[in-house]
Amino acid sequence: MINANDEQQTIQETEELLETPEDIIPTEPTIQEETLSAEDIVEPKETVAKTEKTKSKKKEDSILEERIYTIPLQRALVRPPKRRAPRAIQLVKLFVIRHMKMPVTITEEDDELPQLIITQQVNEKIWGKGIEKPPRKIRVRVTKDKNDNVTVYLAETD
Repeated sequence: MINANDEQQTIQETEELLETPEDIIPTEPTIQEETLSAEDIVEPKETVAKTEKTKSKKKEDSILEERIYTIPLQRALVRPPKRRAPRAIQLVKLFVIRHMKMPVTITEEDDELPQLIITQQVNEKIWGKGIEKPPRKIRVRVTKDKNDNVTVYLAETD
């Protein structure tokens, strides 16, 4: 059995426990907040801009050549209707290899052949109307980097 004195004592203990968080949690912050000036707020933005500029410079430095071509794809129409879009992709590859002077064979100095990368936008442009109706011509921007890798982008229409 619990005595009335025990009940009063437990009630007093719980009230004391409820009062103790005020003692534990300080009302004033222990860490003093520094006031930031307008110059301090601008600094992180400038550092982000500087890193973006250095990244873009690295990309520009790695590009040796950049050319814009209009590639004729009319010879793809000679094929049967179900083979025209794949033939148009082949024509783009052959055109870029010929005009960017990409090596086709491995020499003793080079261990690997340079890669030809056709971006998804170019692929979607050729396949846009389906396999039977590729465009008659396509305007592309071709870049060559330090490793002789060639990338074909869709030319931006202004």
